[in-house]
Amino acid sequence: MEKAYRYIEVVGVSPKSFEDALKEAIEEANKIVKGKLRWFEVKEQRGRIEGGKIVEFQATLKIGYTV
Repeated sequence: MEKAYRYIEVVGVSPKSFEDALKEAIEEANKIVKGKLRWFEVKEQRGRIEGGKIVEFQATLKIGYTV
C-alpha cells in the first residue's frame, strides 16, 4: 500500500540546546497533527546572542505526516 504525506515547517526554540529546540518543534507539531507524524528533516539551525553569550537555540524542521 502506498502512502501519501504532507509536511509542515516548524521552528523550535530553546534556551538550552539545539536538541531541546528539535524536541519542542516536534511536540508542538504533534499537538496539531495528533499522532500522524512520521519523519523530520532539519532545514536550519541558528541562535541568538546577547552580551557575547548564546541565549537561544532555534531549529527549523520540515515535519512529514500521513494524510
